[in-house]
Amino acid sequence: MNWVILVIAGFFESGFAFCLGKMKETTGTAYWLWGAGFLICLTLSMLLLAKAVRTLPIGTAYPVWTGIGAVGTVVLGILFFHEPTSFPRLFFITTLIISIIGLKMVS
Repeated sequence: MNWVILVIAGFFESGFAFCLGKMKETTGTAYWLWGAGFLICLTLSMLLLAKAVRTLPIGTAYPVWTGIGAVGTVVLGILFFHEPTSFPRLFFITTLIISIIGLKMVS
């Protein structure tokens, strides 16, 4: 169950990065609403990570959490912010995904 919690925490990490990206694009009320989304996602991500590491080793949980957040953020950047999808970028994201799976398998 703590692996599921850790994955959800990683999704919220991507969520707060997405909110930061949207804050960069907006002004006025929208800026503050995206800022509130950032704070909510940040808080949930940290709380869920703290819950997951009660039983998972921190040396495994933290890299998995950051890896999920990084992969999710790159995917969101490509889909919503029109960031580049070059071969080297996709290659290294793929190696990151493989590394996350590897850490899960050896834990």
